[in-house]
Amino acid sequence: MSVIAVGADHAGFELKQIIVQHLTASGHQIVDCGTDDQTSVDYPEFGAAVARSVAAAEAERGIVVCGSGIGIVMAAGKVAGIRAATVHDVTTARMTREHNDANVIGIGARMVGEQTALDIVDAYLQASFEGGRHQRRVEKLTALETFDSASE
Repeated sequence: MSVIAVGADHAGFELKQIIVQHLTASGHQIVDCGTDDQTSVDYPEFGAAVARSVAAAEAERGIVVCGSGIGIVMAAGKVAGIRAATVHDVTTARMTREHNDANVIGIGARMVGEQTALDIVDAYLQASFEGGRHQRRVEKLTALETFDSASE
């Protein structure tokens, strides 16, 4: 099975714990990037920690959770080499992997129920990048990491 980095802020803590338990029961190894309880924290720290773990190849993929799934994904996406997407259902989870080669997904703990979240995780981890016409687009996303506004 895979090594998966997970992280959450206080709003996503409970759902993160449920996801970790599900992943562990499925045979995955976990890199837990925190947080460790429901004490108020700042989501960028945990989104970045997961992203850095994936970018450093300590984990194959990452899952981040906050209240909406938006802010923590924005933080993760700031790390070079990360293609992060907020997903809300099985279809968006599968497609972001198949078409965008996303290596981090974000889930909103206040947006989806527990079973939907677990279905999202499974769909994301079972999906594979399709390559082909999507490869060119992913390469363009990667090129944006070195965008220099002075060269425009």
